[in-house]
Amino acid sequence: MAKIQLALVSVWDKTGVAEFAAGLAEFGVEMLSTGGTARLLRERGIKVTEVSDYTGFPEMLDGRVKTLHPKIHGGLLGMRDKAEHREQMGKHGIRPIDMVVVNLYPFEATIAKPGVTLEDAIENIDIGGPTMIRSASKNYKHVAVVTNPARYQSIVAEMRASGGSVSERTRFELAAEAFRLTGGYDTAITNYLHGLEAKGFPSLITLSLTKRQELRYGENPHQKGAFYVERRVTEPSIGTAEQLSGKELSYNNLLDLNAALELVKEFDAPTAVVIKHNNPCGVGSEATLGEAFRKAYSGDPQSAFGGIVALNRPVDAAVAEEIIRPRVVGEDAPAPTGYFLEGIIAPGYSDEALKILTSRGKWGKEVRLMRVRPWRREDVDAAALDMKRVVGGMLVQTRDLAGFDPAKLKTVTKRAPTERELADLRFAWLVCKHVKSNAIVFVKDSMVTGVGAGQMSRLDSVFIAAKKAGSRAKGSVLGSDAFFPFRDGIDEAAKAGITAIAQPGGSARDADAIAAANEHGMAMVFTGERHFRH
Repeated sequence: MAKIQLALVSVWDKTGVAEFAAGLAEFGVEMLSTGGTARLLRERGIKVTEVSDYTGFPEMLDGRVKTLHPKIHGGLLGMRDKAEHREQMGKHGIRPIDMVVVNLYPFEATIAKPGVTLEDAIENIDIGGPTMIRSASKNYKHVAVVTNPARYQSIVAEMRASGGSVSERTRFELAAEAFRLTGGYDTAITNYLHGLEAKGFPSLITLSLTKRQELRYGENPHQKGAFYVERRVTEPSIGTAEQLSGKELSYNNLLDLNAALELVKEFDAPTAVVIKHNNPCGVGSEATLGEAFRKAYSGDPQSAFGGIVALNRPVDAAVAEEIIRPRVVGEDAPAPTGYFLEGIIAPGYSDEALKILTSRGKWGKEVRLMRVRPWRREDVDAAALDMKRVVGGMLVQTRDLAGFDPAKLKTVTKRAPTERELADLRFAWLVCKHVKSNAIVFVKDSMVTGVGAGQMSRLDSVFIAAKKAGSRAKGSVLGSDAFFPFRDGIDEAAKAGITAIAQPGGSARDADAIAAANEHGMAMVFTGERHFRH
């Protein structure tokens, strides 16, 4: 392995760069640098040569042109093991550059600022940095390209162990990391510029995801799995959540945590959600978070066993005590029995709550506690796209952020909903958005009493919701994610005790559904929007 003799150090993020340069100096490495980086290194007593002095060509155009020179890129791209390259480099006074230490202008941080202008964004598109990175990465067999400050210590340690060299394996890893950096950088620029055009979906979508962690397996033990996250996500989400305790997250945990969090975001009042297999089996709102959790869990205790819980308020000691309280599990359980949850996600936990939740024997040690920052409605990224992978491609759509606007509702029955029914219809409609189609949701007093999900027949979903609700169905309202194609679903809902229905309308047999509702004395409103979720 050849020793590092000449390095070019020019970084925007100067974290640790002086210490790294000092480590390089231990091996007599000569350093080229520019601007603020050169000044910093000199202040730390590290000898550097300005790039402009080396190339004999001054920085110009407000610093836009400084490293774009044959003596720089020839030094990066020249192949040391090729006689013709060595000859040409010698003829033109080009020295081999053995290491490039570069990171990029903060384009993504710039466009994340409120009120950023296009001019500001354009000025923060780095040209020289990506060009050097690509040149050095292409020639990784001879050049080490360092783009990540987290790598500084390990590289110096390797040089100390090898007498001043960096192995080809490390250079390859650095090059791969560097190309990921420039690929993500270009993707961010592309997506930003397309967003300004606002002309529908882009002709090309390039995803830039960073692997957060390997998973034990995928949906099933015979499948491998990993979790990748988007860059620069600002919305509180599973991609930005922090795990505070508990077992390793699984593929299915992450799916359910995401489903729970996205549903609980719909509500302003203290609300708890229980998710099982990506469907809500319990949702409750109340004046206090503890009461909301009690409502949510009691909606379907049998299904909630081993579920995922999301809460939209920080968890204090009282809420934690309510969560760990023994509950009846199973239809025939004569008394409260042990139960467990797979995970909890909330915008914070008090120290006492964490102690309570993590000290409940084996259950407490294993439950996955996830924290996201508190959110506001304006935190929701309406411009983000919803994507679903299919074999050979990707389906892309805008997010379903439709709410429940009473002003847009159309009462189609003789009787209009009461104020209480209207509030529960709104609750049911918001939950419906997050239930797999065909979706039927029963709600009473801001509590889900029954859910029918993922059935091929809407009538079957009504049967299941009614069975789950039992006697609680009486006086409940119903939300349906799509229209009723026949009146049979309305008739069955009436038998269960449903008093009001919210559905999109739009069936050729709407008149039959309306007639059925009127016969049963129900109120029914059309929302004009459906909420299929496949």
